[in-house]
Amino acid sequence: MNIEMIEAAALRLQGHARRTPLLNAPLLDRIAGRRVFVKAECLQWTGSFKFRGAWSALTAMPPEVRRRGVIAFSSGNHAQGVAWAAALHQVPAVIVMPADAPAVKIANTRAYGAEVVLYDRLTQDRDVIGAALAAERGLTLIKPYDEPLVIAGQGTVGLEIAEQAADAGIVTADVVTCCGGGGLTSGIALALAARAPQMRVRPAEPAGFDDTARSLAAGRIERNAALGGSVCDAIITPQPGQITFPILQRLCGPGLVVSDDEALHAMALAFAHLRIVVEPGGAVALAAALFRADLPDTVICTASGGNVEPAIFRTALERFPG
Repeated sequence: MNIEMIEAAALRLQGHARRTPLLNAPLLDRIAGRRVFVKAECLQWTGSFKFRGAWSALTAMPPEVRRRGVIAFSSGNHAQGVAWAAALHQVPAVIVMPADAPAVKIANTRAYGAEVVLYDRLTQDRDVIGAALAAERGLTLIKPYDEPLVIAGQGTVGLEIAEQAADAGIVTADVVTCCGGGGLTSGIALALAARAPQMRVRPAEPAGFDDTARSLAAGRIERNAALGGSVCDAIITPQPGQITFPILQRLCGPGLVVSDDEALHAMALAFAHLRIVVEPGGAVALAAALFRADLPDTVICTASGGNVEPAIFRTALERFPG
């Protein structure tokens, strides 16, 4: 992985991905006690940064391979990104999703034109299901994070942060990212190491699913004990990726951990002061920027996804009304 791959992905994404804004609100700064800038990837196509990696991977495939179609495993955001990128290329997409994934994500994936295959994550193996479908139909797997072309696509977020921060006069900052398997975090870290080396990337995760924070502290990959049980479903993964972790280890600062309640509170504050809708997993970086002391005077954070169930969004607004 290198900056040239990310720049090549940026060229392929030009005119196809949205250049999302870097937002700031004085009242959020007051709550945090620091300047907080929010990279609003919840406004990206399909409601998350995942479209970038999907488009990057699809456009790098040989045309004859792409025509046969693609397959992906996802609980929702990667599913939608791959589904829409495939639809724009008019190629088949099969998405293997857990049956307990948020209903809005399953419905949207189907609406984008993909075939959704549901499985029970407690009793079935998605890799076995996916391998059989890929072999039967000649589909190409697009991994959600542990794939160089996907990481390169996600790294374009970092290129934009570097440019937008420079335009805003920001020279040094911690860049806090919502982190699951590490595709977004490692891509941003690679981009910033080349384009804004004074900035430090810090991964943020929900409590109980802080495999990246624990892995960085231990110097080796650590697994989560559970695969569910947090409202931050979008960033629940078993462990950091084999490709992403060495990048995180080389380029990132210590991980940050927030509670589910803090993620919900950040969602409510993002709506109140920035007028954006963020899902719990997409709000953990903002929660860390707002509620953690171990950060500098200026923080840039990703709002990585906005595909939230209406009931959960209502809960956030009702529990934290101001």
